[in-house]
Amino acid sequence: MSGQVGGPSPQTGAQAVVANAVANTADPSRRPDVLLRVRREEGHEISAWWMVGAFVGVSAAVIALLSFVPGGA
Repeated sequence: MSGQVGGPSPQTGAQAVVANAVANTADPSRRPDVLLRVRREEGHEISAWWMVGAFVGVSAAVIALLSFVPGGA
């Protein structure tokens, strides 16, 4: 069911995609197989306060949802 396609070493589909992306792209963070990772220009980094706010927001949502669980104090 598997066969070699055009090379001496067999590769899976994922290995071929990564090898092709690395060979054709100078900036590894811009590879098409990398999701949600962006290299931003100097001075355009995300503020740490966004992460603090996200933590507080998620924590508040979890506490609010847990308040609906019966048997609590």
